[in-house]
Amino acid sequence: MEHAYYFWWALLWIIGWGAVGGIVTPRIYSKKDLDVSQAALAGTAIGAAGGPFALAPLWYLTPRLNWKWVVVPGVVILAIFAASFAAADPNNLCVTNGPFVATQVTNGLIVGIIYGLMALGLTLIFSIVGIVSFAHGEFYMIGGMAVYYFTVVWFPGMSPFWGILLAAALTFALGAAFELLFLRVMNTGKVERPDEYAILVTFGLSFFLQYFTLALVGANPKKVQRFLDFPAFGLPSANHPTVLKVTSSTVNLFNTISISSPRLTAALMSLVLLGLLLWFLQKTWLGKALRAVSQDRAAAVTGINPDTMNTLAFGIGTMLAGLAGAALVQVFSWVPWVGTLASARGFVIIVLGGMGSLPGAFIGGLIVGVVEALGAGCVPDPQRAAAYIPAYGMVILTLVLLLKPTGLFGREL
Repeated sequence: MEHAYYFWWALLWIIGWGAVGGIVTPRIYSKKDLDVSQAALAGTAIGAAGGPFALAPLWYLTPRLNWKWVVVPGVVILAIFAASFAAADPNNLCVTNGPFVATQVTNGLIVGIIYGLMALGLTLIFSIVGIVSFAHGEFYMIGGMAVYYFTVVWFPGMSPFWGILLAAALTFALGAAFELLFLRVMNTGKVERPDEYAILVTFGLSFFLQYFTLALVGANPKKVQRFLDFPAFGLPSANHPTVLKVTSSTVNLFNTISISSPRLTAALMSLVLLGLLLWFLQKTWLGKALRAVSQDRAAAVTGINPDTMNTLAFGIGTMLAGLAGAALVQVFSWVPWVGTLASARGFVIIVLGGMGSLPGAFIGGLIVGVVEALGAGCVPDPQRAAAYIPAYGMVILTLVLLLKPTGLFGREL
C-alpha cells in the first residue's frame, strides 16, 4: 500500500471522534434531562462521520434521536472507509473489480441466511428456556455429520432430502433428551444456582459431543457432493446478452455475480425453513404457546405446561442448528470441531441482533455474513484473509457491546 497513511488517518478519525461522540453526547443529553437511550450510539456514529463539525451542532441543538441519526452517519462512515481504502490500495480487487465485490456481497448474504438459521435456534432457546446453550455449535456439527453418514457411508445413493430429514430428527431428539435429563431440574428448585448450572452443563455437553464424535469418526475432513445439479439454461435480453446463465454447478447473473449451486441450494433451504418456523410460531397452537411462555411464565394458568414448552423449544433450537449444518456440509469440509467457530458466530449474531429477537438473529446473520465475505475478499494475502475471518465477528461483538449492549432489536431488561 503506497498511500497507507490515508487509510490509517481515516481510521484514526473514525475511532477518535466516534469515541468522543459516544462519551460526551450521553452526558450532555443527561444534563438537559433528555432521553439518553440512543445518545451513545448516535453520538458515536455522528462523531465518526463528521467529527467536530457534526458534534458541535448536535450538542448545541440536542434534537430527539432515533434510528435515522445512526443510519445516515453510518453510510457516511462506510463511504469514508471505502474512499480511504481505495486511496491506500488502488490495485486491490475490491477497488478495481466491481463484479468481484458484487459476488462477495452476494455470497456473504447467502451464507448469512444460513448463519441466521443457526442463530434463530440459539435465540429461540434463550427467549423460552432462558439460557444460552454453549453446545449449539456441536448440534450444527452433528447435523452435517449425520447427512454425510446417512447419504455417503451407511446408505450410499440415499436422497439428500431424506438425509436432511434424518439429521433434523436426530438433532431434535438429542436436544429434547438433554433438556429432559439435565435442564428440567432447574425448574424444580433443586439447583441452587441455575444460571451457573446451565453454563456448566451445556459446556460439558459441548466437550462431550465434540470429543465423542472425534473418537467415533476421526479427524479426517468429510465432504458431501452438491445436493442438486441445476439444469443448464440461459436467459438473454435485448439490453444484455446473458441476464441469467445456469450450469450444473454455478448460477451467473449479468456476467457479474457468480454463485455456486451448493451455496444457493443451502440458502434456499434455509429460507424455506425460516418460513416454516414463522408459520409454526404464528399459526399453530404449539407455536403460540411457545411465544406465550417466552413472554410470561404465568402462561401456565391457561393450561400451557412451561416444562413441555422448554423441552420443545430446546429441541427445535438444536434442530435448527442441525439443519444449518446439514445445509452447509455440501459447501465446507466437515470435522468434529467445526461447531466451535459456528457457535462463536452464533453468539455474535444474537448479541448483534438483540438477545431473544428472532428478526434480529436473521438480520444479524446477514450482517456477519457480508462483513466476513468482504473482509476475506479485500485482504490481498489469501492465508491472512482466511485467518482473519473469525476476528471480524469479534470486532462486531465488541462494538455492539460498547455502543448498544441490547443489540439492534433488543430491549432493556
